[in-house]
Amino acid sequence: MSEALHIACPHCHALNRVPPERLGEAPACGRCHRALFDAHPVELGVDHFAIHYTRSDLPLLVDFWAPWCGPCQVMAPHFAQAAALLEPRVRLAKVNTQNEPTLGQQFGIRSIPTLALFHHGRELARQAGAMATADIVRWTQQHLVARA
Repeated sequence: MSEALHIACPHCHALNRVPPERLGEAPACGRCHRALFDAHPVELGVDHFAIHYTRSDLPLLVDFWAPWCGPCQVMAPHFAQAAALLEPRVRLAKVNTQNEPTLGQQFGIRSIPTLALFHHGRELARQAGAMATADIVRWTQQHLVARA
């Protein structure tokens, strides 16, 4: 049996220990009992970003966006579809830079949409501009394999 992964709940943000071989078995949060993976990106703000960014063992793919951004709106359904394809090996999150300017500044977001891939508090890759579902999945997997 492999060492358990620490996975932040997308609902209550509690840290859960899940054996890697059980990721595909629809694990539930020990605190709120909701699914740890629901094939949807989690909305993150400054209050809960750090637990997913630094404490979770899953890579974190973040869509930095704003509601007034046309390309962001075009990419939103593609990013949601990518969540269904990349979970449970990657956590997908959205950060509204209009509501969370601190996070946008912290990561030097200069244009939106911007995708940033993180793992254990380190940025692995960044891509500005809207992407289709297949491109998001391919880009993410390509950068995770390169770091493996």
